[in-house]
Amino acid sequence: MRTANPALNDKTFDIAIPSANAMTLSGTVTRCFFLLALCVGAAAFTWMQTIPAPGQVAPNTSLFLIGGAVVGMIFSLITIFKPTWAAVTGSIYALAEGVFLGALSATFESRFPGIAAQAAGGTFGTLAGLLLIYATGLVKPSENFKLGILAATSGIALVYLASMVLGFFGIAIPYIHQSGVVGIGFSLFVVVIAALNLVLDFDFIENGCEAGAPRYMEWYAAFGLLVTLVWLYVEILRLLSKLRSRD
Repeated sequence: MRTANPALNDKTFDIAIPSANAMTLSGTVTRCFFLLALCVGAAAFTWMQTIPAPGQVAPNTSLFLIGGAVVGMIFSLITIFKPTWAAVTGSIYALAEGVFLGALSATFESRFPGIAAQAAGGTFGTLAGLLLIYATGLVKPSENFKLGILAATSGIALVYLASMVLGFFGIAIPYIHQSGVVGIGFSLFVVVIAALNLVLDFDFIENGCEAGAPRYMEWYAAFGLLVTLVWLYVEILRLLSKLRSRD
């Protein structure tokens, strides 16, 4: 639309449109809650389908575990390589991980009653605590901090990958998956690294909003935060199971 008003011409929209379509903190928070709600809802549904009697395993648990893990992995990779699709692929990832977590939680719950609630409380408590610390400015990740966390995260990923590959040949990495001192220490270290990844997620969101990143990055940032929360929950679940195995 053309007008004689020099303040309202085509160039005005060239300036306004990017700011109107930029990533915002409120938009990111809303999308985080949406993906989290999808994940929790799917987990609750799967929990009801797979929660067995104490000491038993529901027959359909493996189907939910494997199916959720595989679909979640596929759509996480798609989201990483195609951030512009994050609204759709991130939502599917959230549902798939919810299915996986629901079945996994039910499996642990059958052996250690109450462990799922403890792990969930630990996960959301850690999220709230770190968010408060970050918001107050007590923690601001430096470049060295980021490199250290990324290096530790990569190392953990390699250990898990090696463990999975060796498992196909009947070989297990000693100690780290057991309930001994080394196994508990390893799980505690992984939980700490997973928690510190939340700080990197907060920093990513803050920097994206300040830089005026495209609006689709709200979905991508929400997806990234959910990935970390899923990892943290699983690791807390493993740590608690090792601790309770010693009772």
